[in-house]
Amino acid sequence: MARFGVNTFGRVGARMARLELGVAAINGARALKPRAPARTVPVPIPEGDADRKDHFVTINGQTFAGSHLIIDFWEAEGLSDKNRIEQAMIDAVEAAGATLLHIHLHTFTPSGGISGVAVLAESHISVHTWPERGYAAFDIFMCGSADPHKAFTVLEQAFAPKRIVRAAHMRGRP
Repeated sequence: MARFGVNTFGRVGARMARLELGVAAINGARALKPRAPARTVPVPIPEGDADRKDHFVTINGQTFAGSHLIIDFWEAEGLSDKNRIEQAMIDAVEAAGATLLHIHLHTFTPSGGISGVAVLAESHISVHTWPERGYAAFDIFMCGSADPHKAFTVLEQAFAPKRIVRAAHMRGRP
């Protein structure tokens, strides 16, 4: 927690935990009551419905919201360079055929780590870096015709990691 310069486990946090109060209590608001767990309800999407604008995709007979890549780069370069990260994200969005709405990046001191997100019409690309460890965590989620694998290729070229751990998940699949 020191990375963010905030001691969330101080006296106030400990008291809130004992009283089972949530973060809302900091601002004097009431904590929300727990709700029943959410459940997934499959929604059939008609084949060939060109008028649908929900950006669900059908690949190999499976319909889902989009592809979500979870990527770990190890021994990567340039992880404290905010301009390099921003340009790599812009290039990744363009290569994927996605629509950039907004980018926000934040640099942490003294580590130089950067966290941020590129908000897309088709979803997002997020990043969290630990330059002192040569580690970056990227998250690429895209729906519609945008291709997150093309974004991954751009990020790999931009940061030249020596080791990559990558997982893919089809979001919104019943």
